[in-house]
This record gives sequence, structure tokens and C-alpha cells, in this order.
Amino acid sequence: MTRLTSDIASRFAALTLSHLGRRYPFKMDLVLNGPEDAREPAKHHPIFHGSFDWHSCVHGWWQVMRLTRLFPGLPEAAAIRERADVMLVPDRVAGERAYLARPMSAGFERPYGWAWLLALHQELARHDAPWAAAIEPLALDFAARFHAFLPRLTYPLRVGTHFNIAFALVLALDWARTRDPALVDLIRDRALHWFGQDRACQAWEPGGDEFLSPSLCEALLMSRLLEPAAFADWFHAFLPRSAQGEPATLFTPAIVSDRSDGKIAHLDGLNLSRAWCWRAIAAALGEDDPVFMRAQDAARVHIDTSLPHVAGDYMGEHWLATFALLALE
Repeated sequence: MTRLTSDIASRFAALTLSHLGRRYPFKMDLVLNGPEDAREPAKHHPIFHGSFDWHSCVHGWWQVMRLTRLFPGLPEAAAIRERADVMLVPDRVAGERAYLARPMSAGFERPYGWAWLLALHQELARHDAPWAAAIEPLALDFAARFHAFLPRLTYPLRVGTHFNIAFALVLALDWARTRDPALVDLIRDRALHWFGQDRACQAWEPGGDEFLSPSLCEALLMSRLLEPAAFADWFHAFLPRSAQGEPATLFTPAIVSDRSDGKIAHLDGLNLSRAWCWRAIAAALGEDDPVFMRAQDAARVHIDTSLPHVAGDYMGEHWLATFALLALE
């Protein structure tokens, strides 16, 4: 299976650096409350106005900061740190927080962007620099939104796009474990309520524009919340024929017919995020589990299918390297 190397890391870092500050094209998530809101994206988002959209810019920052930590000798590392010194500062964070305080912004980037901002803060805290302290107020804003939202979410969001709740909670849980025990408890309570009794998943996926597997993201979240033996019991009830490679839809990479179409290009992300899920699920089950090799093989074939297409068209180029990093690390 392809592994993350310094050469691959450098390629990802250079690719993402090329668009972190690229102002256009940019897709705003904006409700106009009046004519004064019709401003350029950088006026609304002093930090996260590149990479085509807000959430891609956030996880682009997560990606390059993680790569500089994993490979401190990267040729791009100095440029990444210099840009962070300019962008990840309190004044710019205040501007991002002001956007959240606007009327009609309660649902902004819920829950995908919320979770990625927490992941970025988690990563920045591993660096000997002031960046995490600068970002922390924004992270706390989004943590507060999770606290308010999760008890009101009667039904789980099982889609394969930005609204998927299991994917968001995997990232939020990692952040909360050392910072917010009450959020950990809330995530556990809601996840067990929504998913604890799920059995014989049909895995009717992928949808035509999905970049997440609803089935595998759910399983990944449960692997983070349950003890190994309990997770194995849950998983084998959830996907009882996975050792036989069924449902086949979960073991077969998605076909991407047009990488210039932003929605269809999501399917490369699905292949990469599935690889990440399968590898993590295999690790949680352990080498003696009958699903282990099936999961590892599925991860490999999904990576091999979409890793060559991380670059080439901006519709994938502005975000796929993040999911490739998840799959390879």
C-alpha cells in the first residue's frame, strides 16, 4: 500500500500552498442581511478566503500544518510558517468570529466546517508557535455550537456530503478529549442513541456527488467510542457479511466520470475517505479479525484509484490533498 513519504508530502504542501491565498473563484456561504453584506470574500473571512470555499481553506491549513510537523524538513515548510505568522493572528480571528455573530449565521458550515476548525486548532496546538492560542476563541465558538446543536438533532444526518454528522463527530471528538469532557460525553450519548442499534447496513452508496461513506463514517465513529471487543461485536452486526466483501459497494471504488465537474469530482474524495475509514476500522478490529485483510485490501484499491487524481483540475485540486493525507498517514 502506498505510504506517506516526504516527496508526497512536499507535493501536497506545494499544491495546497498554491491556493490557500487564492481569492477567486470563491463560493460564499452567505445570507445577505442587507446591501452592506455584498462584499468580497476576504472582507468577510480575513483568514479563510482561499481554496474555493471556507471549509476547504480551513482543512487546507490543517493539512499544510500537519505536513510541516510530520516532515519539518519540507522545502515548503518555511513558506508555510511565514504565511501562518501573517494569517493566524488575533485580529484576523476576530474578523472570522464577527462573521459568526451575524444574523442568519447559525447554520454556517454546520457541521463539516465546525469540525475541521476544531481539527485545525488541535493540530496547531502541537506546534511551538502562537497560532493555536490565536485560533482558540474561534474553536470555542464552534464547540459551543456543537453543544447547542447536538441535543436538538433528533435524527442523524447520514448523507455522504458536508452534512454527515458521524464524520464531523470523529474530528470533534479528537479535539474534545483533552479540552471538553462534557462534549465527549455528549458525542458519545448522541452517537450511541443514533447508531448503537444499527444492524445489517445495506450501504446504498455511493450517491452521485458524495465524498464520504455514510456507512464507514458511522463505523469509524463507533470505533472511537467503543472498547475493542464491543466495537467488534457492533461492527459484525452492522456489516455482517463484510468478511465476504459484502455489500460490494463498500469494497468497490467509485467511478469518476468528469473531474472538471465539482460535484462528480467528490467521488475521488469518497475513494480517499473510504481508504482512511477502512484502515482505521481494520486497526480497531485487529489482525485476527476476519475483516482485517478485506479492509486493508479495500483501502489499498481505493487509494490506488484516486491518489493519481489529487491534482489536475481545480475542482478537486482545492481539497483532495487533505483527504489523500487522511488516507495515507
